[in-house]
Amino acid sequence: MRIIAAAGLLALGMMAGQSARADIVPPFKGNDTGGIIAYSMATQVDARQVAVDHCARYGKVAKFLAVQGYEGGYISFACRWVPYGAAEQPIRTLY
Repeated sequence: MRIIAAAGLLALGMMAGQSARADIVPPFKGNDTGGIIAYSMATQVDARQVAVDHCARYGKVAKFLAVQGYEGGYISFACRWVPYGAAEQPIRTLY
């Protein structure tokens, strides 16, 4: 019984020494429907170009939704299909 208690205390001590790391978010995160860009990253690079390049991977265009213009804020965008008539041909999907 003492061995189990000692092993439990050892495991508890190891877990207490670890940080939760719940506050770590990458400066850019996105998928085929849109994404977010950290405001601190947007002050260093062209956020529009980052969003346009990201959406172009999926054959879509970027539409910016909101800007939180302070340190710790984000710029959010959506990836949308190109509207019909914009380039005289709709986008074709291969799936």
